Amino acid sequence: MLISVLRFIFNGWIESQYLDPQFHFSYYGFEWIKPLGSFGMYFLFALMIIAAIGIILGIFYRFSALVFFLAFTYVELIDLTNYLNHYYFVSIMALIMVFMPANRDFSFDCRWDKRIRASQIPNGYLLVIKLLLSLVYFYAGVAKLQADWLFEALPLKIWLPPHTGLPLIGPLMDELWVAYAFSWFGALYDLSIPFLLFNKKTRTYAFIAVIAFHMSTWLLFPIGMFPFIMILSTTIFFSPKNHLKVLNWAKGLIGNGEISLPKDIQYNNKYQNLIWAFFGVFLLIQVLLPWRFLAYPGKLFWTEQGYRFSWRVMLMEKAGYAIFHIRDPQSGNEWEAYARDYLTPMQEKQMSTQPDMILQFVQFLENDLINQGITDPEIRAEVYVSLNGSGSKLFLDPKVDLSKIQDSFSHKSWILPFENK
Repeated sequence: MLISVLRFIFNGWIESQYLDPQFHFSYYGFEWIKPLGSFGMYFLFALMIIAAIGIILGIFYRFSALVFFLAFTYVELIDLTNYLNHYYFVSIMALIMVFMPANRDFSFDCRWDKRIRASQIPNGYLLVIKLLLSLVYFYAGVAKLQADWLFEALPLKIWLPPHTGLPLIGPLMDELWVAYAFSWFGALYDLSIPFLLFNKKTRTYAFIAVIAFHMSTWLLFPIGMFPFIMILSTTIFFSPKNHLKVLNWAKGLIGNGEISLPKDIQYNNKYQNLIWAFFGVFLLIQVLLPWRFLAYPGKLFWTEQGYRFSWRVMLMEKAGYAIFHIRDPQSGNEWEAYARDYLTPMQEKQMSTQPDMILQFVQFLENDLINQGITDPEIRAEVYVSLNGSGSKLFLDPKVDLSKIQDSFSHKSWILPFENK
């Protein structure tokens, strides 16, 4: 995450994603989270850098973990446009780390206070991370068990052909069987890899598969730091002896001596039962949250109701185009508005296929019109969306005045069904 935050700064994404836009899409219930201005945003990222270093070195570890969790999560909640599954993963993993006794050896905290050293911690601390990683993989596999992915090789047969210029494997990217092979292997990999990592006999081979899989996706698709986050996180499945071997090998490159754990010092926490209860509730939420889509009618990838926070990774190619029809009921005047006049290209792209973002943009337009002196404007959206290469279809009911609708967790009945012609 230290590398990721620095990468964010050096690529100029603080300006393009948080400072330049005149409007930010909020998560429902978190509308109060706003950008903090130029100084505030750079301060937040500086906090993340300092906190990440504190976690790495074990300097005021718990405080560093808490600061990183709060700063990172705040930044990610500023604009829904930037939602990615692995950002959510980082936030919840950072939350878990606040409760981890991860500074009980091989840390500056231990150098300064040898009383906190420990050779053993309860296995539950490791298990909660392993189970979370397993949920991410397994649910990503379950999400692939649908017709588009398995029987149509979508969206891979759309995404792979542009990579025909790659050396050696490039010509294969245009072959239909390769798209099917990638689709089926991806589903089998996600469904099986947690069990293979838990099994000591298959763990090494599984980890090699993890590296191969994530490096392949990194080379083919623009998914940022996610492959490296997953590869490094997966090392938690290896035993302490394996980690000591790696640390001693690394230390041998820069000096002499070996790293060893203190002997027979058990970690104890008087709040242990409360921590186990928290972990239990946390994991239960992670198990149940991806299934909330069942409470909504319609095709999930079309409506996207219950789509986020469910580990559905790279499963659809979706594009949309929106025109907003405005009417002043007092004068009777009618005209059109376009998102490109108000949003960044990334915001416009994301908004044009996601109903809750469209509704937020309508509310933004309404406030802008009221500020211009137009009382109670009517705003209707004419939106066309293409899903996984399908023909462009009308997405929302163009007769509905969206300015009169308030967002909620209930079903958005103004989304037209996917089968609508």
